[in-house]
Amino acid sequence: MKIAVLFVGEVHDRGFNQCALEGVKRMQATGTAEIEIISGVSYHPDAMIEALEAATARADGVLFIGGQGNSVTPQVAASYPDRRFAVVQGNVIGANLASYDVLQEQSAFLAGVAAARLTESGVVGHLSGHRVAPGLKGRAAFASGLRHVDETIRLVTGFCDTQDCNETTQIWAGAIADSGADILFTMLNGARDGAIEACRANGMRQIGNATDWCAVDAAVFVASAVARIDLGVERAVTHMLAGRCPDQIEYLGLAQGAVELTCAPDVPEAVREEVVTTAGLISNGQLDVDTVYEGPEFELET
Repeated sequence: MKIAVLFVGEVHDRGFNQCALEGVKRMQATGTAEIEIISGVSYHPDAMIEALEAATARADGVLFIGGQGNSVTPQVAASYPDRRFAVVQGNVIGANLASYDVLQEQSAFLAGVAAARLTESGVVGHLSGHRVAPGLKGRAAFASGLRHVDETIRLVTGFCDTQDCNETTQIWAGAIADSGADILFTMLNGARDGAIEACRANGMRQIGNATDWCAVDAAVFVASAVARIDLGVERAVTHMLAGRCPDQIEYLGLAQGAVELTCAPDVPEAVREEVVTTAGLISNGQLDVDTVYEGPEFELET
């Protein structure tokens, strides 16, 4: 079986896409399928559809990495009923279309809990790129975690419309710091370096996502909302090879060991313990995570 895997933007981003790539490479190593990696796809509907259709012409199955695929994969899947399709971080299903959702929002909620305990200014920031379902749910969950601890904390949150432009994210992150934030939760891909530079310049700590950024730079990253996207990839490919197309979204979260919050060495033990306790409550269904945000949005002054 030949499977094509599509990535929007830079694949070696030290974040979401690279985590997914690790899952792809592990499946390639099994030798059970011929897997083609297609990266650098533009975040534009026409470009994504074109890439999907080109991949479909030469593969038996197509796997779209990221919530960007939710808006375009269903129509392509409907046009090719003899092919198999899947979206990782998806919320769409069909006769030949499956979705796998690593519950980033659960670790994002824990990030909110930690940020609420660690902020000294009482102002916390959030910055993401594309307004896709996983990013929107992650922002909402982060805000929910903040409120769970302290409803008086002010959240400065925005979407800068890019996952890969460091110049843009540096400007946005700097503006969020100027708004008083001393902690910034980022859900970015290749554009994270811009936010890192802004954090260094402004003395603002960052909470990363997808991979363990504390292990990369604990001086900047006070925590990281880990989401094992690679596990979603592995499950999607395994199901494709077995000819299985789940008729419900497949979820992987705390209970499946797919998400967690890691912390830098300087995070107090009391905060770590609260994060662990909260994770247990979420995992066993005693604490709900909000996935809809209805608060104010930050916009750059022009």
